[in-house]
Amino acid sequence: MRVLAEVHRRDSYPMNWPGRPHEWLLQASLFGAWVAELGGRLVGHVSLSRSGEGDLAPGLWSERSGTSEDLTAVVSRLFVAPQARGHGVGALLIRRAVEEARRRGLHPVLDVVVSDTAAAALYERLGWELMATVEQRWSPSQLVAIHCYAAGS
Repeated sequence: MRVLAEVHRRDSYPMNWPGRPHEWLLQASLFGAWVAELGGRLVGHVSLSRSGEGDLAPGLWSERSGTSEDLTAVVSRLFVAPQARGHGVGALLIRRAVEEARRRGLHPVLDVVVSDTAAAALYERLGWELMATVEQRWSPSQLVAIHCYAAGS
């Protein structure tokens, strides 16, 4: 929770701080979650799950590929401690989640807020394909632009 809170303070990720951060990290449809350590300190996290309410990329991938949303896995909850950036931690975590999705016969997808330009740049460097940018209403007063990505082949 300490690393997540540090990332939130610095980068506003997650955009809306969850009321129960521990539960936010351990969503019900979880396939797995991984952490990274650097110098004996926890510095990053990523999770992989089934499509949930509000996930846009699975539906876009399903339409594009002509397959079921059940054949996707959502990469999410990726964060890296600010002091650990530049060491390849984010790329390592993403590769681990992608590896697990493929092991399960699922295609990895993800949603990221447009304002998170560093994350979008990382996904694109790793070969993820931008499928669409859409607006999503997170609350009556919050309309958010979202990039929807699918992992490259």
